[in-house]
Amino acid sequence: MKPVIALVGRPNVGKSTLFNRLTKTRDAIVADFAGLTRDRHYGNGRAGNREYIVIDTGGFEPDAGSGIYSEMAKQTRQAVAEADVVIFVVDARDGLSAQDHDIANELRRLGKPCILVANKAEGMQSSARLVDFYELGFGEVHAVSAAHGQGVRDIVDLALESLNLPDVEEDDFGDDAEAKPIRLAVAGRPNVGKSTLINTWLGEERLVAFDMPGTTRDAITVPFERNGQRFELIDTAGLRRKGRVFEAIEKFSVVKTLQAIESANVVLLLLDATQGVTDQDAHIAGYILESGRAVVIAVNKWDAVDAYQREQVNRQIESRLPFLKFASLNFISAAKRQGLGPVWQAIAQAHKAATRKMSTPVLTRLLQEAVQFQTPKKTGMFRPKLRYAHQGGMNPPVIVIHGNSLEHVTDAYRRFLEGRFRKEFDLVGTPLRIEFKTSHNPFADKEG
Repeated sequence: MKPVIALVGRPNVGKSTLFNRLTKTRDAIVADFAGLTRDRHYGNGRAGNREYIVIDTGGFEPDAGSGIYSEMAKQTRQAVAEADVVIFVVDARDGLSAQDHDIANELRRLGKPCILVANKAEGMQSSARLVDFYELGFGEVHAVSAAHGQGVRDIVDLALESLNLPDVEEDDFGDDAEAKPIRLAVAGRPNVGKSTLINTWLGEERLVAFDMPGTTRDAITVPFERNGQRFELIDTAGLRRKGRVFEAIEKFSVVKTLQAIESANVVLLLLDATQGVTDQDAHIAGYILESGRAVVIAVNKWDAVDAYQREQVNRQIESRLPFLKFASLNFISAAKRQGLGPVWQAIAQAHKAATRKMSTPVLTRLLQEAVQFQTPKKTGMFRPKLRYAHQGGMNPPVIVIHGNSLEHVTDAYRRFLEGRFRKEFDLVGTPLRIEFKTSHNPFADKEG
């Protein structure tokens, strides 16, 4: 699981600037989720080979009575609860304030590891004003300038090192890939029926389930077996153990969803037929695609809608999720246990496609046949020459094509090639990435 860093502090101390610096973007990857205020955003960051999730919060006023400030304080407390470590941001130029003391007291009460960062400290590393912040009781004060990037990498390294996280295991899709259980995450917005579906699976299959240790957070993995195939269900709905039985709680957490998607081999994207396809569904689907995970789409509560609503849902899927055309589409009723068999078949098919081995001779033959069928367009003086192809990775499958002038290959031709490869290798349910490698022309640097 990716570690989670929450940025907390009073308004206008530069948390959003620091967020943008940590994520190398100007916006959250997943934003505007229903039920979350505009002041809480999530994004991905990377320091070397270590990845993390950052939460940007609104201005924190722990004693806010009601209204928007109370709601922002509630959102901040939720972000701290989801985080592994908190970066407490103060303003080096404004100096220590009574509100900083209030926030420090609240953070101590919440009990999460905390790193104190004095932002806007360009040229102030040795300033006496920074000494005042030691009153907050969080040890060393780390001077940074989020706007200029000064000291930012150091605090990220410090935050990650403070967690003592184990090395992340890389997926090994070698000869024993089929012997490993399929890691399955059920993702979707609140109240689409994730809990009902999980409970149906756990009850219907009469499973022996237990907590698996080793995760950095409180996510639960439920191992079970169906028709000889082993699975590991990665919780996004919020599974709670009650005695020897698991209960699923509909408690939506963006962090848990992002972490579950990252940890999975296959993601089941659950939609609600009665609500249609929303912006939130599209955000989650986009993150699944960006993560390169195999995906199966299931539309729940199909029994609760009429023919007109069914037609509308199908149109919405076509218009709002066109980037998931490769995914299997299933219509189910979790409550009535209808249509679940084909979903399991689609999950197995998607995993098989994601871990498919494609030989170099076959890929090269398919490439040459595609070029003979349709030559890539000439761009100016250059016509791309596609020579051979080989597999560059799995989950998702990566096909690397070598040749000359490949930077001129059009998006339309890339889609044409993708369609040929998908058809030959039956790549249903998995993204397919095609990379072009242009060979260096030894005569390009010589004068004619």
